[in-house]
Amino acid sequence: MGGFCFVLVSDSYGPTYMIRLSEIRLPLPALPSERGAHPLDALRNQAAQALGLVHSEIAALRVFKRSFDARKRELLAVYIVDLQLIDPEQENALLARHADNPHVHRTPDMQWRPVGRAPNSLPQRPVVVGFGPCGMFAALVLAQMGFKPIVLERGKAVRERTQDTWALWRRRELHPESNVQFGEGGAGTFSDGKLYSQIKDPRHLGRKVMQEFVQAGAPEEILYAAHPHIGTFKLVKVVETLRAQIIALGGEVRFGQRVTDLIMEPTPRGRQVVGLRVLDQATGASQELPASCVVLALGHSARDTFAMLCDRGVAMEAKPFSIGFRIEHPQGLIDRARWGRHAGHPLLGAADYKLVHHAASGRTAYSFCMCPGGTVVAATSEPGRVVTNGMSQYSRNERNANAGLVVGVTPADYPQDAAAFEAALGAHHGAAEQPRGTAHPLSGIVLQRQLESHAYVLGGSDYSAPAQLVGDFLAGRPSSGMASVAPSYQPGVRPADLSSALPGYAIDTLREALPRFGLTIDGFDMPDAVLTGVETRTSSPLRMHRGEDLQSPSATGLYPAGEGAGYAGGILSAGVDGIKVGEAVARSLLRLV
Repeated sequence: MGGFCFVLVSDSYGPTYMIRLSEIRLPLPALPSERGAHPLDALRNQAAQALGLVHSEIAALRVFKRSFDARKRELLAVYIVDLQLIDPEQENALLARHADNPHVHRTPDMQWRPVGRAPNSLPQRPVVVGFGPCGMFAALVLAQMGFKPIVLERGKAVRERTQDTWALWRRRELHPESNVQFGEGGAGTFSDGKLYSQIKDPRHLGRKVMQEFVQAGAPEEILYAAHPHIGTFKLVKVVETLRAQIIALGGEVRFGQRVTDLIMEPTPRGRQVVGLRVLDQATGASQELPASCVVLALGHSARDTFAMLCDRGVAMEAKPFSIGFRIEHPQGLIDRARWGRHAGHPLLGAADYKLVHHAASGRTAYSFCMCPGGTVVAATSEPGRVVTNGMSQYSRNERNANAGLVVGVTPADYPQDAAAFEAALGAHHGAAEQPRGTAHPLSGIVLQRQLESHAYVLGGSDYSAPAQLVGDFLAGRPSSGMASVAPSYQPGVRPADLSSALPGYAIDTLREALPRFGLTIDGFDMPDAVLTGVETRTSSPLRMHRGEDLQSPSATGLYPAGEGAGYAGGILSAGVDGIKVGEAVARSLLRLV
């Protein structure tokens, strides 16, 4: 059979597929206008022609990926499809015949398989701290393997959390434990719900994440869209359904439970986690929860927990992240720049973009978390600070496009003086404790808090955000009002001079980058576009160390995970890391029985 082994490949969405064919191109007018429809007859005909088959030899065809190519005048849809032949015996011979064709491959095995099954009784249940995408998928796979995890989430259930979040947006009332950052679903719930990532994923765990989302009520389109997204309103229901599945499998989700301390005991090889001290936010009572396997899926804003872990000697280091502003344009401007005469086609929807500029200084400016047809939202989790983020619904039909316009920073940029640390973190976290020339693990948080506090003052100290027209920003003058682009940030903006909102090197880099971006997207540097500050929660400012077994070298049984620990950047990658860590916990527990 030409040296090929015969492997059956399937998932929850159809029959067995063996052959993957890429680069099938169809002109846009040939496509159906319905968002989730595909021209299956045209795809089958082109696939048969490319493989040297007749139409009737193809038993089934599934669209694996669909994207759009706007590089030429005629906009094309580009497909990757998986095929099943009427005669399976022909498949290996066909693959051998097309061995030199880069567009013909064996369909990879994308099915997730549990690493084991929990015994009927375990000495202790695993504990997952945090119920964002990482914690959710760690808990889900543990529950699916029978380990009945306990989840501790400091915030509220997603619908109560939504009401608290709206209180800030509509009435300027911040709930420090229930907001865009804290609560069921994590920060990704109040975002665009993007489900794509550039991580290496040889086991196709991202497919597992996508399938679980679809089974929980997400649109099936996310399985094949090149840049899939769910949107906030749909995510709320998806999150609730995943929680219900975990509970149905024997897991437990406890809301309003904040971990305040880590309890460890010495062992011949170091230290072992034995429990957590947990504060019930509703009653104010603390209790000790026994735990020998703890997943830390904290998210990137659990600053008090980071400080506690640092105090307890959990190995961590400061890492790079990015700072900047949100930029808003009319969505129609972006659509015309990206789609040309095809702008407005219902199949295309609202256009997105991704921009990068390497400045003469060596700094890099880039667009981040672009939200087509969305809004800029208040995303602080701490009183007296202003943070921006972007959000959009599944329909992406708001009038503005927005994206983070950010500049990379490194630990060398972070404050290290004792006064800055005392102001941002308290005296007992002083920089003087750190070896000379080494960034304190919490120094990125010091920078974030400095910028967020200053933005609060620039915005008028009432949770309004400081905003400036791009034309004024480039000219170095304050804005006295807004123009044709209406800012979408709620609870509102205050015209300001953003030149003091970021360090000088970041301001200079953005002023250099904006005109360059205007050469790529016509009108990107339009004078009436709006900058709103500040964007500081792009990723975690620190990384917790972990070994090949995904445990912290500081304590056996402690599993740093996801975005807060520095191992993910977005919903999909956080979910993938949650699966990996859940599997690692299962392997460890299975060795104990």
